[in-house]
Amino acid sequence: MKKYIIAMSAMLALGSCNEEFLDKYPQTSVAPDAFFKSGEDLELYVNGLLSLESPWSAYLGDQSSDNMATTAAVEIKSMMTGSPSSQTITGGWSWGRLRDINYFLDNYEQAEAAEETKAHFAGLARYYRAQFYFGKIGRYSDVPWYEVTLNPSDAELYKARDPREMVMEMVMEDLAYAAANVRESVPSGTPDVWAVKAFYARVALYEGTYRKYHAELGLESTANEFLEKARDISKEIMDSGNFSIYTTGNPEADYLRLFDSQVLFGNPEVILVNAYDNAKSRGGFDGGTVFGDYEQSPSRDLVMSYLMADGSRFTDIPGHESMGYVEEFQNRDPRLTQTLVYPGWVRRAESSPYIQNLSKNFTGYHQLKGYANTIDFDDQRGMDFPVYRYAEILLTYAEAKAELNELTQGDLDVSVNLLRERVNLPGLDMAEANANPDSFLASKYPNLTGANQGVILEIRRERRIEFAMEGFRYDDLMRWHAGKLLENIPEGMYFDGLGKYDMTGDGVEDIILVSKDTDIPTGDAKEKNSLGETLIYYKAGFIGESVDVYLKDGENGGNMETETKERSFVEPKYYYRPIPIQQVTLNPNLEQIFGWE
Repeated sequence: MKKYIIAMSAMLALGSCNEEFLDKYPQTSVAPDAFFKSGEDLELYVNGLLSLESPWSAYLGDQSSDNMATTAAVEIKSMMTGSPSSQTITGGWSWGRLRDINYFLDNYEQAEAAEETKAHFAGLARYYRAQFYFGKIGRYSDVPWYEVTLNPSDAELYKARDPREMVMEMVMEDLAYAAANVRESVPSGTPDVWAVKAFYARVALYEGTYRKYHAELGLESTANEFLEKARDISKEIMDSGNFSIYTTGNPEADYLRLFDSQVLFGNPEVILVNAYDNAKSRGGFDGGTVFGDYEQSPSRDLVMSYLMADGSRFTDIPGHESMGYVEEFQNRDPRLTQTLVYPGWVRRAESSPYIQNLSKNFTGYHQLKGYANTIDFDDQRGMDFPVYRYAEILLTYAEAKAELNELTQGDLDVSVNLLRERVNLPGLDMAEANANPDSFLASKYPNLTGANQGVILEIRRERRIEFAMEGFRYDDLMRWHAGKLLENIPEGMYFDGLGKYDMTGDGVEDIILVSKDTDIPTGDAKEKNSLGETLIYYKAGFIGESVDVYLKDGENGGNMETETKERSFVEPKYYYRPIPIQQVTLNPNLEQIFGWE
């Protein structure tokens, strides 16, 4: 039986401040001395601050990365193809949530409650503040730090940005306090101390690698402090014995069960659950958008990144570039067919295998992770979402150790190789990886060198595969200083040219690509395959022509093209965002940095 947090609307009213500025609370708000009286009051307020990552942000988040093609107006794509400025990029500078958090921290001490109770709820509030500022740092780098409630007349509202170094120091202090004081036993669906530590490790790894690879910050000498913290916190979680990789011994299905389950409470891998139950008026994500023929579709570059089932590299196979859909899915890392729709997959309410729906501006691939393959509406909208997974902790540990030049084969065996073991994939061999770095991966990260180049490349591969379509990839590219990869326009599946193709893996043709000048027959005049099924016709040609499928070499074949507008990722500028011009007008002390105007 799922348990839910019943958020109280009265306290949320306290947050009705102007999102454009740090406004004061409405005159109708409950005065602090009239509300903060007991531990129950503290709990009520902090429950109102509850904010969990959702499947909407995760399963759609890779649209900003090289994992996806998208027809949506994604900010980074618009920046790379347009003329961005502080006048056109106006989102993100909102501070209402911070005021809600600081209001609690200013007033919680007056409650008549045990010190442990007050410290617990203060720890949660500081965890939420750390999350807030982590988002701001990732977007703007230097931002004003506020740790008390301010009013419109306060001069502090008009101060300049504080340095990233100082703000991150405060973020880490908040997380250290939360990790020391948040309880282990909490209501289901709310953060406990292990959720706090999972986020703590995430922040430390992000900032450590960001400082290491971003010379424009001038903070490389402090990178190891964060990497050491990421190593230590992740190891503490590992040593706790509270979590393990979910497996039932079925490598073909266990991974997917993390993303199509109605109940994730009790799953040993899930550290924090965002629970949904449509029958209880908490409907979640039905997965229609993620499937891949509406707004987003997986890229072929992602497909090529998966290893073979025997652990060898797909991109080392001669002729892999011209493998079609059916062939490229054979004998691969089982996570591929648990993340993307595969040949022979059967869609809900159908009795025969699904035939890929090809259309302009899409790659031909469909996303399976996060998609509810059921006709039951409550089940479609009742899948729980894993906010933090133990898999992330293991990969954080491995990456931090590798970046610190401390990694051993034993470290890999208790981290990366546990993930590979779940899908029956051979373990990562450190010596072998470093002796023969993958050229496919190395070309993506030219700034990665050194004795551990090969194994770090493989850890990065593992992150991309394990967390595909969970919203990690963009932040990973940003912290690794790999924004230039976003200049590559995502492409789709490969076709030799005009002709008939099997799309279900049974050896029988399902579709036919014809010339743009072909008059497609109607009704019974259409050609049938050997099973008596009518072939699906698509006109194929160059992008921009009046056809159904865009191929790189037109009627001569190639990868499916999604768009052709040139992209330019300006470094270091596009790793950051400008402060919206309206805010600079209100506060002239907010100066733009990294070339933004």
